[in-house]
Amino acid sequence: MINTSYDAAMLDTRTTVLQNTYRLLSMTLIWSALTAYLGMMFPVGGWGMLGIMVLSIGLLFATRAYSNSGVGVLLIFGFTGLMGFSLGPTMNHYLSLPNGSEIVGTALLATGAAFLGLSAYVQVTKKDFAFLGGFLMIGLVGLVVVSLVGMFFPVPGMSLALAYVSVLIFGGYILYDTSDIISGRQTNYIMATISLYLDILNMFLAILRIVTGSRD
Repeated sequence: MINTSYDAAMLDTRTTVLQNTYRLLSMTLIWSALTAYLGMMFPVGGWGMLGIMVLSIGLLFATRAYSNSGVGVLLIFGFTGLMGFSLGPTMNHYLSLPNGSEIVGTALLATGAAFLGLSAYVQVTKKDFAFLGGFLMIGLVGLVVVSLVGMFFPVPGMSLALAYVSVLIFGGYILYDTSDIISGRQTNYIMATISLYLDILNMFLAILRIVTGSRD
């Protein structure tokens, strides 16, 4: 006999996690945009940027540790706020380019469209993308390794090629992380928010490089 009440409760839980995730994700993205603006007004570099990165990593681990309490919500705003602030110099760079506003706007629209499209696809099809986990991790490690090698042995066109690969990898992660929520494997909306936030942020930065490269 099918336990319909149990199935309904599971569906309700998944829906609640998804709704809470999207709600918190929206707020953190808006918050990051505000702190990015502050980062543009008061850009930091060198040791200051290193300190921000170290503090961001610490907040990330703290958010994971307190992800089952209200403290985790405060910590995630600290983490995403610092990540947004650290984007200030990057945004100043792209906005200083010819048609810089158009480049940034195009990247924002493309990232938003990609996220909405991929998320909607998972929700409509209910397809489980858990099988992508291993491939995505290997791809991410490879991306980091090649990027580090490229810093010491630059190759023409490598940056643009890595940007396209990054879009594919983080697009895959959006499918994977959304699928985790839909399937019920991810039941913590704070952790789900962090995953999707990082997916969107990295995809946005990659698309910025692609748009700039196409204009060049």
